[in-house]
Amino acid sequence: MSDKNISTPAGFTSAAVDAAIKIALIFIMVIWCFKIIQPFIMPILWGGIIAIALYPVVKLVSNRLKLSMTKSSLVITLLSLALLLVPTFLFSEAIVSGTQDFIAEVQDGTLVIPAPKESVADLPLVGDKLYVLWSGASSDLEQLVRSYSDEIKAFSTTAAGAFGSFGMTVLQFLISIIIAGVFMGKAEGSNQMFHKVSVRLAGKHGEEFSHLAVATVRSVVQGVIGVAFIQSILAGIGLGLVGVPGTGIWMLLVLILAIIQLPPILILGPIIAYVFSVESSTTAIIFMIWSILVSASDAFLKPMLMGRGVDIPMLVILLGAIGGMILSGIVGLFVGAVVLALSFKLFSAWLVVETAEVDTEAVMIEAKKSEG
Repeated sequence: MSDKNISTPAGFTSAAVDAAIKIALIFIMVIWCFKIIQPFIMPILWGGIIAIALYPVVKLVSNRLKLSMTKSSLVITLLSLALLLVPTFLFSEAIVSGTQDFIAEVQDGTLVIPAPKESVADLPLVGDKLYVLWSGASSDLEQLVRSYSDEIKAFSTTAAGAFGSFGMTVLQFLISIIIAGVFMGKAEGSNQMFHKVSVRLAGKHGEEFSHLAVATVRSVVQGVIGVAFIQSILAGIGLGLVGVPGTGIWMLLVLILAIIQLPPILILGPIIAYVFSVESSTTAIIFMIWSILVSASDAFLKPMLMGRGVDIPMLVILLGAIGGMILSGIVGLFVGAVVLALSFKLFSAWLVVETAEVDTEAVMIEAKKSEG
């Protein structure tokens, strides 16, 4: 449509309607595409995060074993799947068989629970109630089960729901690891696409922001996930040496708590009380000191691991990770850290520009005064 036609009222109305229809169609297409890919957004997002975290390992394997990036990514993907599936299978089998054995022993009356020591009653806050409950379970477990049947049923329902949710989470991670393997195998193409999108969105700063996003994700993996794994392993060493039953389960719970930024002492505290009731005072005190050190270890591990290779204060990354997790769950650990890091970078650039403009104006004013 020519400028002459647009300048008339009828032409302007026609152009406005034409533009509105095109915008509406684009909007409909965008919404439609979003609805189609919505079920895959979370696995794709997780796949990208896993790929960013594991890509240095893929490059290392490729260089050491003289493999192509595709073969190297396939090896790492298969190892990652094995590391996820084997412990999950063993954990699930232990939970199911242990629950079945426990129920059978309770029904047959063959389950024997040792009586608590008198020192259990001296524990602060919960000592008396714990001693009474433990004594009741030791002397007449069947009566105790009948007394708390409603609570046990409610707990069983909650546990079954949590177990089902755990299974869905594992399935999501399986899909995400496979997607990550595709990303790593096509790393160059994926990197170019991410670079083009970043440049399109942020212009000349796009490349800097894309590098910052990748470095931030790796920083969170090292500072949050890495520290959580270290704390879980250290806790498992202490639990194994003391001989606490179900060490693997407690390690998993410590890992989950550490990832969601809660102190592992919430899990290790009741275990400390248990160790005091069944072991010697010397062993229990050593285990208590070890558990406190494990729980407090993130205070010096995070500054060592988080923020490496990123020109962003560690506090910004940590706040982004914690706030993102509260807002969006585990994936928010990474998304929140990236968003807050990019926002901090933009804010810093804005401050530099504003300060430069103020300084320029001050220089010009001083120059005019000198001329006058």
